[in-house]
Amino acid sequence: MRWRSFVAVGDSFTEGMDDAYPDGTYRGWADLVATRLAAEAGPDFGYANLAIRGRLFPNIAAEQVPAALAMKPDLISFAAGGNDVLRRTFDADSFVPRFDSVIAQLRSGGADVVLFRFADVMARLPGQRLVAPRVGLLNRVVGEVAERHGAILVDLYADDTYLNPMLWSTDRLHLSAAGHRRVAGQVLAALGVGCDEEWLMVPPHPAPTPWLAARAADLRWAGQHLAPWIKRRLTGRSSGDLVTAKRPVLGPITLD
Repeated sequence: MRWRSFVAVGDSFTEGMDDAYPDGTYRGWADLVATRLAAEAGPDFGYANLAIRGRLFPNIAAEQVPAALAMKPDLISFAAGGNDVLRRTFDADSFVPRFDSVIAQLRSGGADVVLFRFADVMARLPGQRLVAPRVGLLNRVVGEVAERHGAILVDLYADDTYLNPMLWSTDRLHLSAAGHRRVAGQVLAALGVGCDEEWLMVPPHPAPTPWLAARAADLRWAGQHLAPWIKRRLTGRSSGDLVTAKRPVLGPITLD
């Protein structure tokens, strides 16, 4: 095993929403990957997770990237930009070179870097006409940057399994526990490390919902999830304003 340390960088995707431990904190794919790598590497393996929900790319680059580099890990995962493409202020012309620069910086220290092409989340969300092209741009950039800098690419977008709503939480934006397990399995496969086969098992698709019931569910979702999101945008607030990184320093991870 060539990785003795792993630092995860990003937003809610990497923090682990909505895959909860019994105490209500979030686990997610990165914790699952760290647990598997620790089982291979032994008790000296170190893991840090700097990801915070709601973080935009500039904040991640300015705050988490320097902290990750200072730890000098063997392996870094970087997933950012998903929140940015949802903002009307998203500027593709400035985003592309900044993304390339950050990955070059992460690779310059000699660490292996894992990047992600994001799964198609817009199939169940409003604003598809505006946001879907931005997600396509982000995924294209990630692929190009991964090839340019020799990063390890995990292509979730190419996996149609993520069209199954059972891999997503009730907010339709974050992964469910099953979704996080699948991502963890795909990351480990990209690293050449085996995982529990159950992590890649896909729940059955739910039965079709009658039209009226589906519209009622849409209204409930809008009230519980969309309206609070819009309110935060209008007030300049973020879901992560009072949140700190769950694992801010390298340390051992308890094996299940």
